[in-house]
Amino acid sequence: MQDIVALVQDPAAWVALVTLVVMEVVLGIDNLIFISILTNKLPPESRERARKIGIGLALVMRLALLGTVAWIVQLTNPIFEAFGHGFSWKDLILIAGGLFLVWKATKEIHHSVDVDDHKEDLVGAGKEVLKMSFASAIGQILLLDLVFSIDSIITAVGMTPHLPIMVVAVVAAVTVMLIAATPLANFIEKNPTIVMLALAFLLMIGGTLIVEGFGVHVPKGYIYAAMAFSAGVEVLNMVARNARKRKKGSGTTLH
Repeated sequence: MQDIVALVQDPAAWVALVTLVVMEVVLGIDNLIFISILTNKLPPESRERARKIGIGLALVMRLALLGTVAWIVQLTNPIFEAFGHGFSWKDLILIAGGLFLVWKATKEIHHSVDVDDHKEDLVGAGKEVLKMSFASAIGQILLLDLVFSIDSIITAVGMTPHLPIMVVAVVAAVTVMLIAATPLANFIEKNPTIVMLALAFLLMIGGTLIVEGFGVHVPKGYIYAAMAFSAGVEVLNMVARNARKRKKGSGTTLH
């Protein structure tokens, strides 16, 4: 109790908390994009429930991992060496998660481009298949939650040694994810070009996880700057398309 009171009265602890919350929210964007795209493939009545379950599992997983911080830190210790690089459990998890993201994003891009391929279309399936698809969606969200959670907790451990600060930051970040999940998913669904952009983001994030697993550090600032720039360009395209539609509509009315 005294430790918590001391933390509350320490300005440095507040700075660390704010910094860590911002970092956790930014790191959560990757997870949120994946959850939004995946749940949008479910029937409309199941989507919000799947998002809540997926994000709830992310919170549970992060808090559980915070309870094993000493074990999490050991995941960065090399277990074998290959290609001149000492691979740790963290590296292997990042590589596996990256490969899964690349595979999933590539598959979704192919499905979006090939309009005749409806084998993966979950909406038109029967009831039994829909149940399996819901379970499959939750399973895939859980898998990516694990990868992003480990990365998130290791980042948190590197920024502050205080467990209460980590817990508050994780809860705050997951709360932001929960609030933003449905609006983001709806926005992605209503704008098909955004879907392709989001899938391209997942491809880039997957590639980044793989190269980081092989010991090549990629500054996160570059990744998020590229994502922000691409999103900005797409917003301009959307504004231009809407302006053309309004102009065309007003021209038709005049005639």
